[in-house]
Amino acid sequence: MSTDLLLIDDSVTDLRLLMDLATARRLRVSVAFDGAKGLQQAVLQKPRLILLDVRMPGMDGFAVCRRLKADPVTRAIPVIFLTAADDLDERLTGFALGAVDYIGKPFHEEEV
Repeated sequence: MSTDLLLIDDSVTDLRLLMDLATARRLRVSVAFDGAKGLQQAVLQKPRLILLDVRMPGMDGFAVCRRLKADPVTRAIPVIFLTAADDLDERLTGFALGAVDYIGKPFHEEEV
């Protein structure tokens, strides 16, 4: 059984809210607190969707997305950036790297 949703974020508060939303909808959720761990989990679990924070210590979300899209195993997994980054250039960079959407923080349950 594969994971429906992989959450990659260094914010415990945001992860807790997202997990509550996902489990209420009976989604199988996996969590990674940093980009490197998220990449490992994506390869092993092949989730149906990844929600990815942009600004994380170590490997940021852009680097994670770049690596996901370069790997044939994870290339087709849709990535949505979930981030407080509100800069147009950052959003355009994310789309250029292969993200399918952006959701701003703080987020609303209906949007997620």
